[in-house]
Amino acid sequence: MGPIRTRRLSRQKIRRASAVCAAVLFSAAASAQGLSSMSQGWVFGEQGGEALYAHVCAACHQPDAKGAVGAASYPALAEDKNLASAEYVETILFSGRRAMPALGSMMSDQQAADVINYVRTHFGNEYRDEVSAADIEAARRQSGSAP
Repeated sequence: MGPIRTRRLSRQKIRRASAVCAAVLFSAAASAQGLSSMSQGWVFGEQGGEALYAHVCAACHQPDAKGAVGAASYPALAEDKNLASAEYVETILFSGRRAMPALGSMMSDQQAADVINYVRTHFGNEYRDEVSAADIEAARRQSGSAP
């Protein structure tokens, strides 16, 4: 027998797998509660910031956006001064951060804009300068993040 070969997974693959696992778990929980379940595949079917937040983001950041601590630490988005910068939110959505996968790669430009605008204008956040789908498209081109 020869040496055992190990295969090293890239961070992007690990993040994508984490996103899929989170999506599956949340979808199962939503179905059990009678909520509409998440879309199948590598893209989200929800439309509008509120629906995306409820079906994607709230699983970790909580429905009230106050975050949670448990198996991991999920930061609060409520009254978050970091959200003053739409570019900050775009970066997190497209690149991920710590345990958060790059969920923006599973959203259209319009979906990304909608969910960014939603969290920036709800939960005690009052950042009214809206992000458009065109802004997201430009940010993706600059970061190399495909929709």
